[in-house]
Amino acid sequence: MTGRSAVGWTLVRVVFGLTLAFGHGLGKVTGDMSGFAEGVGKMGFPAPMFFAWCAALAEFLGGIAVALGLLTRPAALFSGFTMLVALFRHRADPFGRMELSLLYLTVMVAVLLIGGGPFSLDALLRRKKS
Repeated sequence: MTGRSAVGWTLVRVVFGLTLAFGHGLGKVTGDMSGFAEGVGKMGFPAPMFFAWCAALAEFLGGIAVALGLLTRPAALFSGFTMLVALFRHRADPFGRMELSLLYLTVMVAVLLIGGGPFSLDALLRRKKS
C-alpha cells in the first residue's frame, strides 16, 4: 500500500477509531455503567457489569488503538466483536438504529484484513526492529 491509498486508509482508520473511542466508549467508561450493564443483562449475558465494561473498553481503548495503529488487529477484533453484538442487539430495530453498528463492524473487519497500514505505530515499530 503506497501513496494516496495509504493516506486514505489512514484517514478511515483514524476517523473511525477516534469516533468509536470518543463518541461511544468515553461516555461509557466515564459515566454510570449501571444502565448499560442492565441492557447487557437483558441480552442474556452473565455477569452483565463485567461484559458492559468489556464492551466499553473495547470501544474506548480499542478505538484509540485502531486510530493510532497500535496492536491494530487485536484492537479491531475486540471492537469488531462488540459491534457485532451491538448489531445483534439492534437486529429488529429500523435500519437507522443498526446502521452505525454495521458501519463500525465493516471498518473493523477491514482493519483485521488490512492491518494498520504504513502510517501506523505498528509499522513504525516493525521498521525499528529491522
